[in-house]
Amino acid sequence: MEVTDIENLLNQQLTLDELHVTFDGSQCKVIAVADMFDEMSRVKKQQTVYAPLVDAINQGQIHAVTIKTFTNAQWQREKMFNMPS
Repeated sequence: MEVTDIENLLNQQLTLDELHVTFDGSQCKVIAVADMFDEMSRVKKQQTVYAPLVDAINQGQIHAVTIKTFTNAQWQREKMFNMPS
């Protein structure tokens, strides 16, 4: 599995304004930006981003996932200090 595969899985099922994915062959890190996260609880945000990855996780293609979610306003503030690599 490649970064583009993960991005495609997420973009096919979620409407995101920005998506940043890093993947080292087992550990996947996702930054997802969309205003739909504004009214969601922390758990719901995680579940929303995690759901499209479940099959890849169950098949052992991804072993661990770290998810950070932001609204567009939150992301504008966050990226001033922590630009994704």
